[in-house]
Amino acid sequence: MSLINRQEDYPNQIYAWYVVGVLTVAYIFSFVDRQIINLLVEPIQQDLQLTDTQISLLQGIAFALFYTLMGIPIARLADVSNRRAIIAAGVFLWSLMTALCGLAKSFGQLFVARIGVGIGEAALSPPAFSLFTDYFPPGKVTRAIAVFSGGSFLGAGLAYIIGGYVVDFVTRLDVVDIPVFGQLRAWQMAFIAVGLPGILLALLVLSLREPARRGLLGDQPGAVPKSIPIREIIAFLRKHRGTYGYHFIGASLFVMLAHAILSWAPVFFIRKYDWMPGEVGLIYGSTLLIFGTSGVVGAGWIADALRRRGYTDANLRVIVIGALCCTPFGAAAFLVDNIWLAVALMAPFTFLWALPHGISPAAIQLVTPNQMRAQVTALYFLTVNLIGLGIGPTFVALLTDYVYEDPALVGHSLATVVAISAPLSALILYPGLKYYRASLVQAEQGWQKL
Repeated sequence: MSLINRQEDYPNQIYAWYVVGVLTVAYIFSFVDRQIINLLVEPIQQDLQLTDTQISLLQGIAFALFYTLMGIPIARLADVSNRRAIIAAGVFLWSLMTALCGLAKSFGQLFVARIGVGIGEAALSPPAFSLFTDYFPPGKVTRAIAVFSGGSFLGAGLAYIIGGYVVDFVTRLDVVDIPVFGQLRAWQMAFIAVGLPGILLALLVLSLREPARRGLLGDQPGAVPKSIPIREIIAFLRKHRGTYGYHFIGASLFVMLAHAILSWAPVFFIRKYDWMPGEVGLIYGSTLLIFGTSGVVGAGWIADALRRRGYTDANLRVIVIGALCCTPFGAAAFLVDNIWLAVALMAPFTFLWALPHGISPAAIQLVTPNQMRAQVTALYFLTVNLIGLGIGPTFVALLTDYVYEDPALVGHSLATVVAISAPLSALILYPGLKYYRASLVQAEQGWQKL
């Protein structure tokens, strides 16, 4: 097969950035809905009598399993059909299921609702990344994806800031009697309050325009997108296993650290320093909002600067740097006994562990043919989320429950995860740089031989 590089002008760049803006808002909503549970750990545990390990399953595997597994068929559909319609359907579903989390009366019901949230959110990132690659020329797509990915930290920060206030407010209401649904507790009202507004956002996403596809595999210019057989995608990945293997596994370990922190850092502040949810939301949420977003967006600028200096592997090289540099800040933040020193250490730590969240998936777009991009991106998310989101929160909980055997020592568990996962991530990513450089050369030559 030959790669067809379509020569039409790219869409209006003002409108292209508008699309980035709308989808970034959707990503923000997704993280608010995904992360709100982390502020509700204590009341959910008290009401449903759950252990840290059970809570970690709600934070991690309940969401991650179907988020990752459904990403594959959804991405396969996105590679040949209308991507913005797929995203709009996903926004509607995850928002509805977040609200339904508020109606849960047991661990099982909450687990099922979290599965629904994961299925809906699986429809966002792979189609969005594929859209950006058709809206922006190669020199700008990394920056667009970095801005979009910054929505994860805007969303996480807003989840804690807004969620903290919502939790504090509804807690004063204690039990609310809702017609049809009966009595709902404070944590249930919090889920409903953050979930329902997203349903309206789905209509805005549906209004976006679908761009012409570029970099199509086909025999003639202007070929209509055709589904690439799974066996060909597997053969492509096997041939370029050095590029994708090191990248996927190394990034997964870094993502494991990220989800461990997002899931348990609020609980750490509540248990060790007796903060209220509103205090955690404001201070830790602001840290994520400012330094997390700066890290994601800044990574694109750092990568561009390295690329101008001749480092064609800049996207992955920045991740290696972030993994190595974040370790001492992270370990210290959870072990010191001064609350404001801990907060101060969280600032550079958050900036550094945020670096890969935009440039890592952007790196995939640059070395993958168009009709494989959403599917390969989905395989990336399958790997990083099964390892990162599926294991990260539970790893912390297991250390707390069975190694340190004291809920108050959750900070020790977090420091342990940082000390293990970040250096190991860098150790795995670094040998893969040479394979990634080789794939970039082939991509620039038009993938003459797949």
